[in-house]
Amino acid sequence: MIDKGIDIGICIGDSDEALRFYRDTVGCEHVTDLELPQGVMHRLRWGTSLVKLIRPHEPPTADNPRGGLVSRGIRYLTLTVPDLDAIMTRCEAAGYTTVSPATELRPGVNYALVEDPEGNWVEFLQEGSPA
Repeated sequence: MIDKGIDIGICIGDSDEALRFYRDTVGCEHVTDLELPQGVMHRLRWGTSLVKLIRPHEPPTADNPRGGLVSRGIRYLTLTVPDLDAIMTRCEAAGYTTVSPATELRPGVNYALVEDPEGNWVEFLQEGSPA
């Protein structure tokens, strides 16, 4: 039986910048790169899920609307983390924009929002004490 999970595909314009964020800063495990007819897919594992960064051969002609929750559609993805303070320290040291600093959502649950290099929001969620 396969564990349930959800994978997400993110169209990117710059592989190096996207990998620097998701792999090097956030800590997603780089599984493989796949050559596709449309471009390359960088497959990164986060728990039982995959973050699939897709860089087309032809640069994308449109951008996702910036500004977070002010437009329809998928506005952010959530990654559950064992130590919110540690991941926020890495993101800040790497120069990424903090959209919302670490905040207690409810007792024992904390979150923060960071903008990735493509302008997507990534929510980091920690339940309980740091591991």
